[in-house]
Amino acid sequence: MQPKALVQKTGLSGKLQDYKELIKFTLNITVVFSSVLAYLLVPNISFSLKMVLLLSLGGLLVTGSANAINQIYEKNSDALMKRTGNRPIASGRMSIAEAQLFAVLAIVAGTGIIWYFFNIQAALLSVLSWFMYAFIYTPLKKVSAISVLVGAFPGAFPCLIGWVAGADSFSAGGWVLFAIQFLWQFPHFWAIAWVAHSDYDRAGFKLLPNQNEPTQKTALQAIGYSLMMIPLGFLPYFTGISGQFSMYLLLAANIAMVLQCIRLYREMDVKAARRVMFSSYIYLPVVLISLLADKATLFQ
Repeated sequence: MQPKALVQKTGLSGKLQDYKELIKFTLNITVVFSSVLAYLLVPNISFSLKMVLLLSLGGLLVTGSANAINQIYEKNSDALMKRTGNRPIASGRMSIAEAQLFAVLAIVAGTGIIWYFFNIQAALLSVLSWFMYAFIYTPLKKVSAISVLVGAFPGAFPCLIGWVAGADSFSAGGWVLFAIQFLWQFPHFWAIAWVAHSDYDRAGFKLLPNQNEPTQKTALQAIGYSLMMIPLGFLPYFTGISGQFSMYLLLAANIAMVLQCIRLYREMDVKAARRVMFSSYIYLPVVLISLLADKATLFQ
């Protein structure tokens, strides 16, 4: 049964709120944040408010389009889940045609901004990320947990897009940032899927490995990906992106993630999964900001 809308939204403010939910604004901001920080980490890039705002706008539009397509595709599933039942399409406040029009206009405008003000490589990578998220990852979520692996690519592309937008090339620094965000997603996403398992299961999503159940094997895999993040954390230093401060901070952050995943393996409950989830939320901004702070010291 579709949950009753929590708030009756009318007028301009209601419509704006619906579009905020359509583009998953909070999630969108985190995507744009990682892209902008990756852009600023390029050695020859100095801060320009105009370019940061343009990259942010382009990223918001591309990601917003992908999220709109995701909600069009999952409208019936969203209606079954408590946390998504009040989304504009699932609740019936927004028509599919309206959301489709927005999705088309947003992807065209977003990629146009990135192409015109930055470069064609970043624009094409944005389109690839948009396509993988909207048309491969989204339908796969109901087929197999392999969707998490597929979704990790568009999930990590923002860092690479930001780097390419600044460097105008697919150089080592962009791939290092991509790899960090790629591996980070597995403990992050499985912790979310663990916490929201009953909701996801009700809607038919298959996001956890091992018969889609929260098991110790899932926790072991989270530990494995977290362990791989430890040696990866040294690469920003050895590729010249940052200095020793962020290297040691990354080491501490990666060890902390491993310990939280081990705790999940030992305790096997939602409380432990929630700790992994919140630790992962903190991890990425702390790591990226520390890298940027180190860059400012290195290249001042």
